[in-house]
Amino acid sequence: MHPNLDPELRAAVEREPPATANLSGATHEDLLALRARRSADLAAAAPQVGQGVRVEDVVVPGPGGDLRLRVYRPAAQDGPLPGVYWIHGGGMVLGSPEADDARAGSYVRRVGCVVVSVDYRLAPEHPHPAPVEDCYAGLAWTAAHAADLGVDAGRLAVGGVSAGGGLAAGTALLARDRGGPELVFQLLLCPMLDDREVTPSGRSFEDAVTWNRGSNRFGWSALLGDAAGGEDVPVHAAPARAADLSGLPPAYVDVGELEVFRDECAEYALRLARAGVPVEFHLWPGAFHGFDTVVPGATLSRRARAERVAALTRALIEGLTRPGPALRI
Repeated sequence: MHPNLDPELRAAVEREPPATANLSGATHEDLLALRARRSADLAAAAPQVGQGVRVEDVVVPGPGGDLRLRVYRPAAQDGPLPGVYWIHGGGMVLGSPEADDARAGSYVRRVGCVVVSVDYRLAPEHPHPAPVEDCYAGLAWTAAHAADLGVDAGRLAVGGVSAGGGLAAGTALLARDRGGPELVFQLLLCPMLDDREVTPSGRSFEDAVTWNRGSNRFGWSALLGDAAGGEDVPVHAAPARAADLSGLPPAYVDVGELEVFRDECAEYALRLARAGVPVEFHLWPGAFHGFDTVVPGATLSRRARAERVAALTRALIEGLTRPGPALRI
């Protein structure tokens, strides 16, 4: 328990300690067992999408074979809506679109959009570039079939959380470097951006409520193998390594004060602003990684969700991709 931990979050964690994914020193068998437990928990849980949202899984061609996309639409949709291409978290080694059903359903209802979530291949079975290439292929398919999905191709954003936030940043870089699809916004929630452990927060948090330094090292090693932390890691794998961030879509970046990703996210936001990219940045005080999911009813969690919805609404509905100063803290 860090002394700066938000009191409401602290009380909730003390009352009911969360099931964390501590992968420090884990074996591949440990990872498989954790995946199986999470899959069983999801299958046993009540539906999380919420009322007024219909869900459809589609299978499209991907670089490694069939690629599943999970599409969330308003139950009563009239005409094309803006689209959010979503990438789930899980440290590059865990997760599925279903884990973000509640988040996707909330964006559909509260923003008034279509969400398309990609079931990308996971490391270590599928190291870089498989995850980000899957994400890019799904984005390209979504843009090409926007009319069929009820999406306005001129209002398409990319977003993700944790590892998914890092993959969203990498996908935005790929879209820029390959000449499309055109994106109007990127929503990067506590993104996993840097494999090098060069920031103070990246070298801290050996103990953490959810995602600690050892787990982070495990995730990067699974994705990059022996190359992790070295000189030859591609920027689309670790976007913090990109020397040129110009020409990227406007961004919203947020992160908790008490997590490994804090400094790399703050520096990425600053570098986006310096490159002329409109960016809004939030550092959530006293917050650990994934706080809004672990303690959804906390005041800070509600604030974070409201700010993200407001940012998406400004970008996709109101068309205001530059809400204020180049950097808001």
